[in-house]
Amino acid sequence: MSFEAAQYVFTAPLAVSRPDPYPEEERWQTIGLIGKLTVFVVHTWPESDSVTGEETGRIISAPRATAHERRAYEEGRF
Repeated sequence: MSFEAAQYVFTAPLAVSRPDPYPEEERWQTIGLIGKLTVFVVHTWPESDSVTGEETGRIISAPRATAHERRAYEEGRF
């Protein structure tokens, strides 16, 4: 999935985020529905730009959710 399309997971009404265990930098995992597709996005948390005030983050990866991730999301265990 393109990062442009993956960004819509952040506005999905039932999206869920949690910290990612990656040790090198603070990362987050967000899972949610875009249409009928369950998407798993690894990203940095948006921070406010000191000049523009715009909040920006960085998407690191955005694959389709695996069957295990999708099931955990659907069962509320994500």
